[in-house]
Amino acid sequence: MSDKVIIFDTTLRDGEQSPGASMTKDEKVRIARQLERLKVDVIEAGFAASSEGDFQAISAVAAAVKDSIVCSLARANDKDITRAADALKAAKAKRIHAFLATSPLHMAVKLRMSPEEVLEQAKRSIRFARNLADDVEFSAEDGYRSEMDFLCRVVEAVIKEGATTINIPDTVGYATPELYGEFIKTLRTRVPNSDKAVWSVHCHNDLGMAVANSLAGVKIGGARQIECTINGLGERAGNTALEEIVMALRTRQDYFDMVCGIDATQIVPASKLVSQITGFVVQPNKAVVGANAFAHTSGIHQDGILKNRDTYEIMRAEDVGWAANKIVLGKLSGRNAFKQRLQELGIAIEAEADLNEAFVRFKTLADQKSEIFDEDIIAIMSDSAAAEEGEFYKFISLSQHSETGERPKSKVTFRVGDKEASSEAEGNGPVDASLNAIEEIVKSGAEQLLYSVNAITSGTQSQGEVTVRLAKGGRIVNGVGTDPDIIAASAKAYLSALNKLHDPSQVKLNAQMTP
Repeated sequence: MSDKVIIFDTTLRDGEQSPGASMTKDEKVRIARQLERLKVDVIEAGFAASSEGDFQAISAVAAAVKDSIVCSLARANDKDITRAADALKAAKAKRIHAFLATSPLHMAVKLRMSPEEVLEQAKRSIRFARNLADDVEFSAEDGYRSEMDFLCRVVEAVIKEGATTINIPDTVGYATPELYGEFIKTLRTRVPNSDKAVWSVHCHNDLGMAVANSLAGVKIGGARQIECTINGLGERAGNTALEEIVMALRTRQDYFDMVCGIDATQIVPASKLVSQITGFVVQPNKAVVGANAFAHTSGIHQDGILKNRDTYEIMRAEDVGWAANKIVLGKLSGRNAFKQRLQELGIAIEAEADLNEAFVRFKTLADQKSEIFDEDIIAIMSDSAAAEEGEFYKFISLSQHSETGERPKSKVTFRVGDKEASSEAEGNGPVDASLNAIEEIVKSGAEQLLYSVNAITSGTQSQGEVTVRLAKGGRIVNGVGTDPDIIAASAKAYLSALNKLHDPSQVKLNAQMTP
């Protein structure tokens, strides 16, 4: 077996199944480009048959990505597989990922199919997919809870039909490391043609063991592909965290004796981008990418670190993309210094006009706060990218009055299409008043599911990052806004969410029956 582990990132597909984590086409392309800089082997861009919006997003990612394989999920039927192939036409390297449930519970209750029917359907679907792509992955949904004898028959059959990768998901996060590793090992031993395909693991984190289970599937079971997401994003308790897998393989190479091709210095930029776009804040004590992952407050720890970093650090912060010196720019900094910092952060500038616009935003922010942090620059670039998407609603200005004992008032001015509108309203607080003022004009009727505030950096001068989650007509969208004024950031976030509700191309149905 090869000692290379293939990293299959499904942030754009399985990660997006987190309630409220839906991404626009342009947001998916931005993340895909960062995943490409991260040197991810396979990018699962979505589920082409789930909606027209997802189909368009996969097509856009397929056209934008050149160095990674682009993949689309499909149910094991001709219609879904054809849709996936059509979405991937522009891809330099493509993969069709077909799945079908194989556990007794799923076959009987969800599919209402007999084992023999499932076996035949699996064979037909892979045979059909191989006519449309050379690279075909088969996933046995709820594979870990499937009966071993039947699963062996299915896997042997789909490999004969041309499946090049076999994925055995722990769909509900039920596995434990040793048992899951042995399960994969037994399958590989019993399936006669197991050496004709790459074996893959896809673990959910319901019991907090997704990373451990995935590593056991590789070390004990002999799998050579791990399916994971940035920040462990995913439905319910999430998926296997890419950053933890990569750094475990790298830090404990003495034990795993395996390598992956990931550029680890791009891990933190990827984490921040996904967090900013989805509105899912990374907890401070999250391994590798949390704000406290390399922080030391204990005097004993600090003393040890000052003498030798190895005393309390098993990884270097710089190796995963944390900047050693975060305060690098201010209002006197020039355009070239700003451009250089963007390059150091792994932020690609496609056109000179985009750089000029971002630099204007940088200068405006530098007039408001004395120190510009990396996180501020990332937020500036995220705002620039959002502006490129063509906003129907665009924030212009805000004024508000709040005094103890009086009901707060706010006046918001914003653009609606090609017209300017202003409205004034009261609320329980200045934020509530500002959002009420917007609703006076928009009258969206959307339900607000989440309002979250996060300081981008430390200190009272920090930019505030606000996430607003809205629901309407079965759709859930996130809006994110940043500004040193938290009230203005709130209005920007609300308008950002309304833009997504307004755009009919962003309709996305929840993917069903997925691994």
